[in-house]
Amino acid sequence: MANYYCEYCGIKDSSVFSLTANSCQRHPNGSGKHKLYEGSEKTKYTCKFCGQTADSIFSLTLNTCFRNSGGNRKHSPAL
Repeated sequence: MANYYCEYCGIKDSSVFSLTANSCQRHPNGSGKHKLYEGSEKTKYTCKFCGQTADSIFSLTLNTCFRNSGGNRKHSPAL
């Protein structure tokens, strides 16, 4: 069974439909839905802005990235 992840918070779901139907607390505008991470499942995830690595998208997106000038200023996983 495939796993699908949110790009903003790293939550995992077995269905794209149910993942993207729910609200994400780490969405850049503060009140949006989960966004599908379109990269492959990996053992390490790298921030596309600064190169920081973590074992999961959840762990990567917990912290602020000083090179991300976007809405949430968090680390964002590279594809």
